[in-house]
Amino acid sequence: MDLILLAVPFFLTLLATELIWGLIRGRNTYRFADTLNSLSMGLLSRLRGFFFLGVGGMAWAGAAALSPIERWPVDAAWAWIIAFVIYDLCYYCSHRMGHEVNLFWGSHVAHHQSEEYNLSTALRQTSTGLLTFIFYLPMFFIGVPAEMVVTVGSLNLIYQFWVHTRHLPKLGPMEWIFVTPSNHRVHHAQNERYLDRNYGGVFIVWDRLFGTWQEELDSDPPVYGIRHALRSWNPLWANLHVYRDCCADAWRTARWQDKVGVWLRGPAWRPADLAERDPRPAFDPATFERFEPETTSRIRTYALTQFLLVLAAALLLLVFAAQVDAATKTLIAALSLAERNASLNSLVNTRTAWLDLHQPSAEQLFALNAGVSMQSDVASPAMMSHSPTLLSMAELSKETALCEACTAAGSSTYEPRTRRCLLV
Repeated sequence: MDLILLAVPFFLTLLATELIWGLIRGRNTYRFADTLNSLSMGLLSRLRGFFFLGVGGMAWAGAAALSPIERWPVDAAWAWIIAFVIYDLCYYCSHRMGHEVNLFWGSHVAHHQSEEYNLSTALRQTSTGLLTFIFYLPMFFIGVPAEMVVTVGSLNLIYQFWVHTRHLPKLGPMEWIFVTPSNHRVHHAQNERYLDRNYGGVFIVWDRLFGTWQEELDSDPPVYGIRHALRSWNPLWANLHVYRDCCADAWRTARWQDKVGVWLRGPAWRPADLAERDPRPAFDPATFERFEPETTSRIRTYALTQFLLVLAAALLLLVFAAQVDAATKTLIAALSLAERNASLNSLVNTRTAWLDLHQPSAEQLFALNAGVSMQSDVASPAMMSHSPTLLSMAELSKETALCEACTAAGSSTYEPRTRRCLLV
């Protein structure tokens, strides 16, 4: 039984409680756009089932059919307890590969893009996790019934919700056995000592056994987010940007081994020829700046209203899914994706700032199409909000040349990697 939908009221109640508590204590950990983006990502992840066939379900059924082991009894307490523990071990393996192999990181990265750490971050889930089912195939092969796997999986995810908070300190002896807010804050940090640590879902003992445990240190406060920052509220781009970068690197690198390695190595690795031509800047927590484009109260009201309307429609669809035909489900899910994309992009494209010497460059138009903010250092910071248009190759070259000329003239500093144009 999938318990996630039943837990939604519980999630939202605790989220509101944390927000109010933070405001009362003078330690608010929420930002409007970041929270709305995380909730939207969670909503879309629940709707993805209307787009994709149950490939994982078919694979699980095949593994169960091939297994010579008798199915576990669903009325035995021992079976549920053991299944819960085994599921968390499978989750550890899946989660670890989700950080150490780009093919899986491209999906899991969506959960780590938030530069805040609060209960809304727990709801920020991917919509592209189509391969993670392979890590749970052993459970079906050893005879664990499908309904038991789904139920303990739901309980595992529900447990993980409460650990996404900054308001709880270390919890004493519990830190040795279970995943807690403290050791999971480490997992979401991008500090050097915290990278690729603490993968457990419920039990932290897997990390202690396999050498991936790290304690949270007061001397090294966690800096949340990902090193190759998204800098966008676009939920579609959030789900696809790593895949896009991997495709670009695989196309540009010369050696065929590196073309494969781009997908099978970790996020920090790059082919030597690309690392030399296009090096990534070193991460410095002291200079890290959170993505915080300016918005107006009118835009925030619009975005919140649209989100609440889509949330209501989506919840009704999920509750009454059995009574709705497949075409209607797909249509509503697609409209929800389109609305979320438009509404969240409005949080970025709210004000206009024109470049001194030319119209927006092709790089800027591409970035805006991807929902990426262009930051400006003019007297009052303003967002680039030009209407994106499709450009021919000739126009693309011309616009790129104009931006390069502008940079050479000293009127701006353009950073192609981050797609930022800083006016001077």
